[in-house]
Amino acid sequence: MAFKKEPTHQHGTIPKSAIVLVNLGTPDAPTRPAVRRYLKEFLSDPRVVEIPRAVWSVILNLMILPFRSGQSADKYRTIWTREGSPLRLYTERQAAALQALLAARGHQNLEVAMAMRYGSPALPDVLDGLKARGCERILLLPAYPQYSGTTTASIWDAVFEHYRKVRNIPELRLIKHYHDHPAYIEALAQSVETYWAEHGRGDKLVMSFHGVPKRTLQLGDPYHCECQKTGRLLATRLGLSRDQYLVTFQSRFGRAEWLQPYTAPTVQELARQGVRRIDVMCPGFTSDCLETLEEINMEVRHDFEVNGGQDYHYIPCLNDNPAWVSAMVEIAGQHLHGWPTQLSQAQQDAQRADAEVARVHAAQLGAQA
Repeated sequence: MAFKKEPTHQHGTIPKSAIVLVNLGTPDAPTRPAVRRYLKEFLSDPRVVEIPRAVWSVILNLMILPFRSGQSADKYRTIWTREGSPLRLYTERQAAALQALLAARGHQNLEVAMAMRYGSPALPDVLDGLKARGCERILLLPAYPQYSGTTTASIWDAVFEHYRKVRNIPELRLIKHYHDHPAYIEALAQSVETYWAEHGRGDKLVMSFHGVPKRTLQLGDPYHCECQKTGRLLATRLGLSRDQYLVTFQSRFGRAEWLQPYTAPTVQELARQGVRRIDVMCPGFTSDCLETLEEINMEVRHDFEVNGGQDYHYIPCLNDNPAWVSAMVEIAGQHLHGWPTQLSQAQQDAQRADAEVARVHAAQLGAQA
């Protein structure tokens, strides 16, 4: 196997650390060709669809992509902004805010980058760029608070496959989940309380998580349990009784049974029962995207209203909320422990002196750089 060409080594440089914030992905444009490319990459991942490849390839290419690409493009156009995809926009803002806050708290030689598992900027390209810029320690921070084989594990697949072709691999740390991290729960709670302070409070709080096939739970995926724990901890923090909130699952695809209760039917039933106002949030999404802005804030809103519901409120995702940026610093900080990202001035001076000695010594031995 041929390994990728290594970047030119610069003697005397101080190794840097990096955090890569990895989100799911988004099409480059709300057009049929762009959406088709994105969906093909996403739905070709065996972590996402666990159907024999030969069978699934026929279904995907002959039945799903020709029809769903256009339908999805229409939906993307309803949420697209002048700056592009909301998911990409908010993930970029999160990465920039995380970089700024870490720097303000004294983390030197630490770079924050954003990558997508599917689409662009592609995770392998981001990892290559960090290596070229001298990052020898990399922390992967998924944008998924709850672990699932369909999401978080797919990131690890991409990372390990990329480095299988790399000769000089950086030190890696992988954050599996933070579904019950106090700072994450607090950020969610503050976002709800801020919304309630401005808009009032509904009769029910519906916490809608992205669904996965029920079979994954039966095979040992912890996602369902982690969603339930997030819901319970958030409700406790908000002081809600068991009958004041619901945990539901959205975005069902195909005919197989998925995790229940399903969001849309649950909301319809609440309306039919006479519940006048509900507040809906998506704790499993750290950035607003198609599934929150179009599915939850448009489609599910319509389901509630046509079934007699009077007042539907969507509480936005964490996005670039300062409380969430602070939470990311806490979550990442626990995993940066031991890496030289917070140094005194004397320690920084000593590092630079050591690097210069190494550069001079290398030059004496005939090194070109």
